[in-house]
Amino acid sequence: MEIKDKVAVVTGAASGIGRALCQRFAKEGARAIVAADINEAGVAETLAMIKADTDTLGLVCDVASETSVAALVTQTLDKFDHIDLFCANAGIFTPGDEQVPDADWQKIWDINVMGHIYAARAVLPSMLARGEGYLLNTASAAGLLSQIGSAPYAVTKHAAIGFAEWLSITYGAKGIKVSVLCPQAVRTAMTAGGTGAAGVDGMLEPEQLADTVIATLAEEKFLILPHPEVLTYMRRKTDDYDRWLGGMRRLQDRFTDN
Repeated sequence: MEIKDKVAVVTGAASGIGRALCQRFAKEGARAIVAADINEAGVAETLAMIKADTDTLGLVCDVASETSVAALVTQTLDKFDHIDLFCANAGIFTPGDEQVPDADWQKIWDINVMGHIYAARAVLPSMLARGEGYLLNTASAAGLLSQIGSAPYAVTKHAAIGFAEWLSITYGAKGIKVSVLCPQAVRTAMTAGGTGAAGVDGMLEPEQLADTVIATLAEEKFLILPHPEVLTYMRRKTDDYDRWLGGMRRLQDRFTDN
């Protein structure tokens, strides 16, 4: 997919990766960009950065609410007639192990997993009717590997990738393209407190991710890997799972006080 003349929706657009995607899509000549986030002030700031380059719409959206996501899609279709690219980008990080309280497990599940499901439910009918559309789901390298220090993040990002795979398998022959963005450490509010093991291969700026997104969308590949090392780690994992687990334990020892 080329972004020029396309209508793109981006959730989590108030800052970080979402804002960088909006800015890059605008530079690429998008026909319109819909910036959505629970942070209304942040959305306004993002729109101010891109409104000179493209048509825009800013909406408050809580991706953990199906009603809110459905309203986002409806309002976008009402204004722009169709959606070419839906970027389900919003996500949160919750540290901790299996003892994380149920309420916190549910919150991260609703945002990191159900947010993608609600987006697909809302946007797929119009895309399937047109016979084309693109879903870009932001996950994490943690969904392909794991996340030292956070069971909720590792579990929900694995689930997000599993759902993206299912979408691609199920709808790929019906004109629906799917890509999943899986970075390691990125300089966002989420990493302000430190990157831990996720930063082992360096911290990327959100704008660098946007470059990789543009290149991968043009190739219509499923995996978007801003940190190319992740592909090597995936191959090691599948080649010898037990050896990989041992390596992850050693990595954990480097970053935790066990």
